[in-house]
Amino acid sequence: MPMNVVITGAGRGIGLGFVEHYLAEGAEVWACVRSTPAELAQQRGERLHIVHWDVREPAPRGGDLLPERIDLLINNAGIWSAGDAPQGLEEVTPDTMLEVFDVDCVGALRVVQHTLPALGKARGVVANMSSRMGSSGDNTSGSCYAYRAAKAALVIVSKSMAIDLAPRGVRVITLHPGWVRTDMTDHSGLIDVAQSVAGLARVIDSVGDYPLGAFVAWDGQQVPY
Repeated sequence: MPMNVVITGAGRGIGLGFVEHYLAEGAEVWACVRSTPAELAQQRGERLHIVHWDVREPAPRGGDLLPERIDLLINNAGIWSAGDAPQGLEEVTPDTMLEVFDVDCVGALRVVQHTLPALGKARGVVANMSSRMGSSGDNTSGSCYAYRAAKAALVIVSKSMAIDLAPRGVRVITLHPGWVRTDMTDHSGLIDVAQSVAGLARVIDSVGDYPLGAFVAWDGQQVPY
């Protein structure tokens, strides 16, 4: 039986990379997007299912269906800022803070709440995509208030999920993708999407080797909280 994989923020960048990776692995993939970009539409095959889901909403739109069993949920959906809103100490606004928090942290919580029965049925894995920028121990440059705060909050939410879901056989891990050449980084990263995704997939496969709710980078190294 092929693995059922659900990926949010699957329309570009790392999310699209995950779609391509798990399709190549023979999995059934449910790619969740707000709208279907051309890059995702070009991915063809019976094992790809496109689901329209803005993670600010509690469930997919228009009756789009998810599988009854979910072996792997990748919470990848996220934004850098509200539009081009600045995030420096004197410029960041409460509205920017709340919008980024709603997508980057609360969005993952909504998705897990909605998919929990299917995750429990498969005794699946939840992989929440944070960032090293959400690490207090690694913060040496300040600024980026909304993004840092939302990604840090996701690390803590993910740890609580790991504790709460362990009795149900659902394992949870928090991921740092590395500095990846994507639209979000203006393609200025140190590694490409394929390198990041391949490393992250290895971490996901090894989730049982890490402490409960660990925060782990694409190269397998743990990130300080």
